[in-house]
Amino acid sequence: MKDVTLGIDIGGTNTVFGIVDAKGNIIFSDSIPTLGMEPAEDLFERLFEAFNDKFKQYSDEYKLVGIGMGAPDANYYTGAIQNPPNLNWGYVDVASAMKKHYNLPFALTNDANAAAIGEMEFGSARGMKNFVEVTLGTGLGSGIVVNGKMLYGHSGTAGEMGHITIVPDGRKCGCGKKGCLETYVSATGIKRTAFELLATSREESILRDISYNNLTAKQIYEAAKKRDKIAMSAFKYTGRLLGEALADVVALLSPEAIVIFGGLAQAGDVLFEPTRKSMENNLLQFHKGKIKLIKSGLPESDAAILGASALIWQEIRNKSN
Repeated sequence: MKDVTLGIDIGGTNTVFGIVDAKGNIIFSDSIPTLGMEPAEDLFERLFEAFNDKFKQYSDEYKLVGIGMGAPDANYYTGAIQNPPNLNWGYVDVASAMKKHYNLPFALTNDANAAAIGEMEFGSARGMKNFVEVTLGTGLGSGIVVNGKMLYGHSGTAGEMGHITIVPDGRKCGCGKKGCLETYVSATGIKRTAFELLATSREESILRDISYNNLTAKQIYEAAKKRDKIAMSAFKYTGRLLGEALADVVALLSPEAIVIFGGLAQAGDVLFEPTRKSMENNLLQFHKGKIKLIKSGLPESDAAILGASALIWQEIRNKSN
């Protein structure tokens, strides 16, 4: 029988899961609604009911050897989730809850860290020992790998790059601070930037016909591809701030590469070029021209499952050495 792990990613809307072999091949995957207003145990019951029903078809060929999970506000050290956004849960001891269903090795971390581990195992960072994964979605997350190991810090919460201050006394953030990087560099952030530019400029723009609630980062990208000046300015500003922040990260960590993942990364050069230029302009002299800025090698549709699975594969391998 071939060993596989179960990768689970809990999202605010849906929870995805799938079994993955040691080479990163997804044998099957599926999803269920998270229903975050219901108790966490309700999700776990529905999750394993769906998983067990599906896994029956594969149990003669594959052996489940571990479970990895990525989730918001998850702590690797404690195996718990505490006050996750969009989920009415409070504190949840996930590690104990998992043992009620399977007495197997289990590991939990936040979704950005899971993405970084997935990148190291199956993506653009294979073979790298020092890199930073930046996830650009609704918010901004980051996972930091130092000397081949995920950096969790003293309390298990290291890597909150989205909440470093990039604009003093700037935009209000959901964390309670002002001027956090993710309020500028994220799908939500670039949308706010575009509307500020629309309000302060008289430039013609196809974005003027779209209401704030209906505007998406993808529409801003599509407009930028058509050389829309407002959209191009929004990406240029976003890239400038991201590049400045990355230069500071490089000064602290000296990584081999910065890997960009998430929906906003799909904009490609429209985002990468101003980011790269800004980062290079702000790097210390001895880092200039030496830091790779690359796009994630994980397929976005499968990245969450691959990251969660890579987490537990790594744990299993470390314990066997």
